[in-house]
Amino acid sequence: MAILQGLTGLLLFPLLAWLISENRQACNWRVPVTGLALQLIIAILLLKISLFQTLFIQLNQALLALQQATQAGTSFVFGYLGGAESPFLESDSGSSFILAFRALPLVLVISALSALLFHWRILPLVVGFFSRLLQKSLNISGALGLGAAANVFVGMVESPLLIRPYLNRLTRSELFSLMTLGMATIAGTVLVLYASLLEGVIANPIGHLLTASLISAPAAVMISRLMIPETQPGTAGELLELQSANSSMEAITHGTIEGLKLLANIIAMLIVLVALVSLLNLILGLLPNFVGEPLSLQRLLGWLMAPMAWLMGIPWSEAVTAGSLLGTKTVLNELLAYLDLTNLPEGSLSERSRLILTYALCGFANFGSLGIMLGGLGSMVPERRSEIVSLGMKSIVAGTLATLLTGTIAGLVL
Repeated sequence: MAILQGLTGLLLFPLLAWLISENRQACNWRVPVTGLALQLIIAILLLKISLFQTLFIQLNQALLALQQATQAGTSFVFGYLGGAESPFLESDSGSSFILAFRALPLVLVISALSALLFHWRILPLVVGFFSRLLQKSLNISGALGLGAAANVFVGMVESPLLIRPYLNRLTRSELFSLMTLGMATIAGTVLVLYASLLEGVIANPIGHLLTASLISAPAAVMISRLMIPETQPGTAGELLELQSANSSMEAITHGTIEGLKLLANIIAMLIVLVALVSLLNLILGLLPNFVGEPLSLQRLLGWLMAPMAWLMGIPWSEAVTAGSLLGTKTVLNELLAYLDLTNLPEGSLSERSRLILTYALCGFANFGSLGIMLGGLGSMVPERRSEIVSLGMKSIVAGTLATLLTGTIAGLVL
């Protein structure tokens, strides 16, 4: 039954993208066929080949090493709040764990490491490899291929910076694909953070999250090309420097400063969004109970997104719970959704459903990210700001469909 559900989702999600297309007659059906084939190949290679399973185990060990290294820094600065030995006996195990002091500082370390790897020309080589793979398989231009590959490793604002001189020349379809890619993937800085949060919830979380981003790249291109088909010649382009650093220490310094901005943004958004959800739930709680329980945002989102969860292959008995997480990710953000996933009562979701949701939640498609994208892209290419704004809501829809498709693929392969 689960396979039949997944196959239905595999057909319906692209079909929905085509139904809301700007120009259904111009759609090239080679795009969904090639896109789905590439996603399945990537998923099978990464999830079924023993070599990659061993690699994922090693990546998970690397994650643990990064967590330990980060804790050394937070313990030195924050003492027992950052993970050092507690000066008192805890009455409840884990009560001294404070998210802002223990988990979130990992963003600083990853941001600095990313900047260093770019300075050493290691990440550009990896980006270039994936760019050529996407260009050949999906028949996209050099500029878009570079933007797509970069989105797997850096954020939705940083990746367009790599092709900034070409942004004004991108076709409407290419611009929309670039925006959808930003919505359908997550940055390497938060990928490691989310993996640390999911430790103990699923096995080898960093491997699954990296696989999700790799699968979502062709999914985003496919969905965006169905919604806004390409009718013009593509834009050629070469990889540019993300930043200029004269030394490794300067690169680390720059990466740390950028990471600090991201850390402050994450903390601020978490405080505000959690407060707003709580406020909305208090207001909904004033209404009469429904089916014996008070109404809440999570319950409403669960009912709304339950069919999408079912189409990914999740049993209907778990679909409302899964739909609530999908709704939280879209209306609020994926960090809150992952936190909710880790805090679910035992038995709420099966292991397979948790894995499917890990893939489906792995994307930036939400309203907060839209504001970041519009501000970043609008400042890079102000002459196209109105066009970027007009594509904003469509990019959330496309990014959401792409990540749902990624969850569906994972459900069929796992």
